[in-house]
Amino acid sequence: MLNNEIKTLSGISDKRAALYKKLSIITVRDLIWHFPRGYLDYTRTVGINDVEIGDYCVVRATVVRKLAPYFSANKLSIFKAVLRDESNNCEFLCTFFNAVYTFDKLIQGKTYIFNGKVGANPNTLQREIASPNFIDEDEPNKLTPKYRLTSGLTQVMIANNVKLALPFYDEPETFSAEILEEFSLLPKKIAVEKIHFPASLEEAEAAKKSLAFEEILILKLGMSMLKSRNRKLTGAVMDKTRRTYQRDLSEFYERLPFTPTRAQRRAVEDCISDMQRAIPMNRLLQGDVGSGKTLVAAAVCYFAHKNGCQSSIMAPTELLATQHFQTLRGFLEPWGINVELLTGSLSAAEKKAVKQRIKSGEAHVIAGTQALIQKGVQFKSLGFVVTDEQHRFGVNQRGTLISKGENPHTLVMSATPIPRTLALIIYGDLDISLLDEMPKGRIPIKTYSVDTSYRERLYNFILKEAANGGQSYIVCPLIGDDEGLDSHSSVEKTAAVNYYNELKNSYLKHINVGLLHGKMKQTEKDEVMGKFKNGEISALISTTVIEVGIDVPQATVMLIENAEKFGLSQLHQLRGRVGRGEKQSYCVLVTDNDSVYTKARVETMTRTNNGFEVANEDLKLRGPGDFFGEKQHGLPELKMADMAGDVALVEAARALAERILEEDSTLKEPRHETLKARIGQLFLGVNEHGYN
Repeated sequence: MLNNEIKTLSGISDKRAALYKKLSIITVRDLIWHFPRGYLDYTRTVGINDVEIGDYCVVRATVVRKLAPYFSANKLSIFKAVLRDESNNCEFLCTFFNAVYTFDKLIQGKTYIFNGKVGANPNTLQREIASPNFIDEDEPNKLTPKYRLTSGLTQVMIANNVKLALPFYDEPETFSAEILEEFSLLPKKIAVEKIHFPASLEEAEAAKKSLAFEEILILKLGMSMLKSRNRKLTGAVMDKTRRTYQRDLSEFYERLPFTPTRAQRRAVEDCISDMQRAIPMNRLLQGDVGSGKTLVAAAVCYFAHKNGCQSSIMAPTELLATQHFQTLRGFLEPWGINVELLTGSLSAAEKKAVKQRIKSGEAHVIAGTQALIQKGVQFKSLGFVVTDEQHRFGVNQRGTLISKGENPHTLVMSATPIPRTLALIIYGDLDISLLDEMPKGRIPIKTYSVDTSYRERLYNFILKEAANGGQSYIVCPLIGDDEGLDSHSSVEKTAAVNYYNELKNSYLKHINVGLLHGKMKQTEKDEVMGKFKNGEISALISTTVIEVGIDVPQATVMLIENAEKFGLSQLHQLRGRVGRGEKQSYCVLVTDNDSVYTKARVETMTRTNNGFEVANEDLKLRGPGDFFGEKQHGLPELKMADMAGDVALVEAARALAERILEEDSTLKEPRHETLKARIGQLFLGVNEHGYN
């Protein structure tokens, strides 16, 4: 029954099933696992006159009389009822708009508990609650779930449908009785029931803890098993038994025009140690914007070359691949290491020549795009593979490049700082090196927050910077709500185009202005970014598609409109597009939003440039589900786990996962059958990795 479509449940029509599909709810199981985001608590009532205007409150009141409905000037149906708050011995109003069904449920003379925002009539100052939620006074369950909605579905609808689905929940218990007792967990079936309809907040917390613990454990087990799969012997062991073995990198470091940071040297040593083992290196190099990841990659390429192996670095775009090619060439060619570039825009003759040099071994280090994984590309001795911004590539694409060598060593580079606790879980299949130290001489970016009244002054500042040779990014406003932004891409294109036309014909008409948005082809984006990088464009108006990692040393201003629409990590990534040269750079966050949430984010951005500190704050504010945005980094969807808010729970689950794998590394024992199945459910496509 759990795998049946939800329209098999009583009362769910095809029309409602289509609405549920917008929330990715297809089956009965999906509906049951659509957990509440919180609860309306009807247990703590107050007097209507004891609350400030504009605040939300819960008040117990009796329906005195229902007034005749009427229509507003814009043809809204308005329904009002007079209520009496016995605790304050006063009358107040409740109002509903276009909600005759809800209004009809109120019975004169009956007492209810109302939850809503308090307002006041501007003429009579009589208190009023507009569109309140309410329950019967004698309703035994005083906590009602709050679900993520889409237009056409209400909280009551989802709650009623979940009540219909819960009796069909029959999945087996994940944990033994001993584990449940050891970690004070609820049995699975009870936890699922209580997370939807708890009798108290304590009961809700117990259910959440039990479900989150299982989720973290399954995630850690799955990632650990990913790490151990395909750990075959590498054909590129760089140890002392090889005739060509060379480990000393002192000459390489001495010839650099700067002194590497301790973090860079440590990361290089991590890689070299891995590459001396019999199994291939599988390491994540995680560093903030400007922390020097490419130098680490270059040093390891140097080490691989000295030990007779080719290296390859794959980037998601031609522009970034070309930048890596130029940077690596500067580091490596003085040592006689031949660095090549292979991209789709090369002519047929150029591609043929590069491929021949790769095959013969004349090309020692090859930077490129997905052109590297084409069938016609053959390496002579590929021993080291780097993928940059790995979330932009699929598993199969990375696997194809790796397959062109004999189990080569791999390094994944990411510019998204991730809190250590979270990284240990989600990157369980990778060893981690952190670049937590910035190179000397980098000038910190000055970050400010202003409201829209400053906009004209900001445009004048951009003109001033342009007159001094500086360039500016202007990230135009996002359109729509925070969910499903991809579906708004056409609207965002229109917004970007309109914004571009407005500025280039008014405030910025005396400088060259460029436009970049998600609906452009990659070749068009590369062309615009190329012109910006070369200084042909002074101000680039863009949505959030600005390329990660592109160096534009003359870019000194990052202006972000509607800053409240972005998560902290995304704001930090955008900020990192400037500050790459010798001039002072600035990031300006423009927002009129004065919510506590927005203020917290803005304060963090103006206080620190440290990406890991920003990431920790972002995780606290948003949780892991929203932290990564568009399902990046291969992280399965987490519904309950709060890895920032409960480190102790994460550590307990991680310790249990390690204990389980020590006893049964492949989960083949019957007692782990359910755990193994749950890993398959969480990791989509897990069968191809051999778990089941």
